[in-house]
This record gives sequence, C-alpha cells and structure tokens, in this order.
Amino acid sequence: MAVTAQQVFPTKGNLIAMKRSLALAVLGYDLLDRKRNILIRELMALVDKAAKLRATIEDTYKEAYSALQLANISLGVITPYAECVPIEDGLSITSRSVMGVELPRVTLEEREKDINYGFLNTTSQLDRAYLAFGKVKQTTVTLAEVENSIYRLSVAIRKTQRRANALQNIIIPRDRATVKYISDSLEEKEREEFSRLKVIKAVKLKKAAPRKQED
Repeated sequence: MAVTAQQVFPTKGNLIAMKRSLALAVLGYDLLDRKRNILIRELMALVDKAAKLRATIEDTYKEAYSALQLANISLGVITPYAECVPIEDGLSITSRSVMGVELPRVTLEEREKDINYGFLNTTSQLDRAYLAFGKVKQTTVTLAEVENSIYRLSVAIRKTQRRANALQNIIIPRDRATVKYISDSLEEKEREEFSRLKVIKAVKLKKAAPRKQED
C-alpha cells in the first residue's frame, strides 16, 4: 500500500529522510529519461538500417532464386551439387552494451569462395546461384542482428518508460507532498510553541509587576 503524507509522523528526522528520498527519486528520473532518449536514438538508427536491409534483401533473394531456377532448368534438380556445399560454421555471436541493454553482434567469417563441386557437368548458372545465395546468407545475418537489436531496444524502452512514469507521476509527487506536509506541520508546531512561550512570558511579567510595585 502506498504511503500517504498523513501516515508519516512529522519530525525533523522524517523530513530529512523524505528530502533525501525525493532527491534520489528526481535523480533517478533524470537518469532514466537520459537512458530512454539514448535508447530511442539507437532504435531509430537501427530502424532506418533495417528498412534499407529489407529492401536490399528482397532483391537479393529474388536474384538468388532466379539464378536457382535457371540452374535447375539447365541441370535438372541440383540437390546433389547443393549437398557438396559444406555446412556453415563460421557464425559467431557476441554482444555490445548500450546503457545496460545487451545487443547482439552477429558476424559471419569471411572465407574464400571455394567451389566444392566439379565443373565438368555443371554450368555457369549454378555458379551464379551459388554466389547469389552466399550474398543472401551475409545479408540475412546482418538483418537478423539488426532486427533482434530493435526488439531488445523496444522492450528496454518500454520498461524504462514505465519506471520513469512511475517516478514522475507517483513517487516524486508523493514525496513532495510528504515533504510539504512535514514542513507545514513543523512550522505550525513552531508557531504554537512561540505563541505558548509568549503567553508564559506575559504571565510571568504580569506576576512580577505587583512585586515591583510593592518594592
């Protein structure tokens, strides 16, 4: 249950503690706001990059499948030749951190394009298909890295936004109200104490006056 201002006993110790809590909440909001802006800038840059990659990869796939179709026409089913191509094992995944958000860094080791099938019974159409799908592979790796990074950034931005909103709309206003409540209560007590002391002083002076007259 949230603590309201009226539930905090108005003491100087509580006032100091609430001011410290308010300062930390304001600092936390500033840091979250800065983090959110940096993540949004990173996200927008990746969104632009992803849009360009998607446009490129469509053409790349289209070119590759067109080359594959021509190879099939000239050679029949090219499955035996495809089976000569070794399984790709040069893929590596590391990460980079952006304001505490781990983003993947996917790299595909560049290798010389060795032809693993013979030239005697093949045509140049098969060579074109082989090279085109190598390009597809590289573009797909890059797009996978970018789209995964976009997803992670989007999740992190939503979480950061929720925390910033909680600080801005709930915690900071509550702490400010509590500080005001304690400050007003302490000031009221000081005024009451001052008035009480004035009354006591007036009573003492009134009692002391007849004695002075007798003397």
